[in-house]
Amino acid sequence: PGHLTLDELQAIPAGAPGGPPGAPQPMLMDPQALPGILASAAVVRRAAEGGVPVYGVNTGFGKLASTRISEADLATLQLNLIRSHSVGVGEPLAPAVGRLMLALKAASLARGHSGVRPVVIDTLLAVHNAGLVPWVPSQGSVGASGDLAPLAHMTLALMGEGHFLVADAGDPAGGMGRRAPAAAVLQAAGIAPLQLAAKEGLALINGTQTSTALALHALLSFEPVLESALVIGALTVDAARGSDGPFDPRIHALRGQPGQIDVAQYYRALLAGSAIRASHAEGDDRVQDPYCLRCQPQVVGACLDQLRHAALVLLREANAVTDNPLVFAEDGAMISGGNFHAEPVALACDAMATAIAEVGAIAERRIAMLIDA
Repeated sequence: PGHLTLDELQAIPAGAPGGPPGAPQPMLMDPQALPGILASAAVVRRAAEGGVPVYGVNTGFGKLASTRISEADLATLQLNLIRSHSVGVGEPLAPAVGRLMLALKAASLARGHSGVRPVVIDTLLAVHNAGLVPWVPSQGSVGASGDLAPLAHMTLALMGEGHFLVADAGDPAGGMGRRAPAAAVLQAAGIAPLQLAAKEGLALINGTQTSTALALHALLSFEPVLESALVIGALTVDAARGSDGPFDPRIHALRGQPGQIDVAQYYRALLAGSAIRASHAEGDDRVQDPYCLRCQPQVVGACLDQLRHAALVLLREANAVTDNPLVFAEDGAMISGGNFHAEPVALACDAMATAIAEVGAIAERRIAMLIDA
């Protein structure tokens, strides 16, 4: 935990290499994480059994944070927390997003600062490795107070009270599947429904795993589109009998923007050896090409820089601990903070949306140039 890479995150929704459609990419927990998990769970257990009020362990939530909950009702408190927040609406999230949610939540809890028992992480991984996808409505709370509603629906399925998306034989690869009761699906997979202990419901629904999964899915889905945009951009230069002069590395070195430098290099490589370019290298009376050809490194390069920054933010978030309160077993502290706030993800998503739109905008201008010529 804490060391997921973008390649590993990309493999989660893609499935196992060489496997049948929908087959999961297996995930295992590093055994070295177990002592930290057990230590933080012991801190929570002592707090639950003690007389000092600790938010989310033996108190209510939100405005009820000052209300003490008896030890006999602590498990019921967590159960009711999940049930009460499972109020999302709309079509379900895509299976790829659901798989990422399971994996990201398991990775976060395995850092050993959430106070959950190992069985919670084991259940998340067992569900993922069995290829099961929780049914999570696409509309609900996401961001400011943690992804409460979507993660509650995910947790409800783990408990056997919610639903899973199940693909039937003959369903197309990448299809959504049908909604099926969680209890029967878990039983068929040989997975025991999760029974929550103190703080575990809060740890499962507090966090940014849905926001991050949605953002990662968008980013990773756009990667092949961006590659195609670069290839098509180079083809358009040839089709319009454009110049490769605007891609000269000296131009871009003077500006120093890394994305621009890289995109210019991609275009030089794609246009290298072009017979079409050679056919009009001399005797062409045009002074310069339209912006939609000439400024591709500047426009797409700026977008690439934004996407790379978003990837760094999302990778950090994928490896983060974002529930509340957090447990520090080395001194037994439980500290309330605000890591559940998804502002870093939101700003990265805004930057991604702008960059993706701009890649599309310059593509539209190339199309207009070809049609209007």
